[in-house]
Amino acid sequence: MGKRFRGFLPVVVDVETGGFNHQTDALLQIAAVILRMDQKGQLYRERTVSHHVQPFEGANLEPESLKVNGIDPYHPLRLAVPEKDALNDIFKVIRNEVKINECSRAILVGHNAAFDLNFLNAAVARADIKRNPFHPFSIFDTVTLAGMAFGQTVLSRAVQAARLGWDESEAHSAIYDAEKTADLFCHIINKWQNMAGTTGGQQ
Repeated sequence: MGKRFRGFLPVVVDVETGGFNHQTDALLQIAAVILRMDQKGQLYRERTVSHHVQPFEGANLEPESLKVNGIDPYHPLRLAVPEKDALNDIFKVIRNEVKINECSRAILVGHNAAFDLNFLNAAVARADIKRNPFHPFSIFDTVTLAGMAFGQTVLSRAVQAARLGWDESEAHSAIYDAEKTADLFCHIINKWQNMAGTTGGQQ
């Protein structure tokens, strides 16, 4: 994996939030999908780690955003944890994967990935986490990849164009959206590799 992406380990991330402003709005759910590469250089989804997250103190919660994602931030059965606990748990898994795959650090893969990275970085700063495994600004965005491969930029339409299946009733869950984004990313990367006949290592 390290040779395929110049030392970066792609990790697919999706967040559900209480709005669009990463500085003021709550991070409510985060999912990270771990990818692996088989002996033929094909990427596949290995597992998903996720957490429901407690709104940070003073966090803004926009009713329209909660209506879309269906999250009740204070539901007693949500089993949410503080931001720092959620991130430390997920980062521990990612740092181990970075080591296993002989990479230097992780790179966030997302659909409109800048949105997810901004919320992630804001939560890291609030929690005063020193060992963030992700590159601070570089990303792989499946919006661009899907636009190139299928002429689609909306996640649901791109996934359906790739014939990967889409269940609208499951959408806007961090786990579901992250796993579908991971499937889309793997599909496009693998398809390109098959066409180009290369694993993408440095020439």
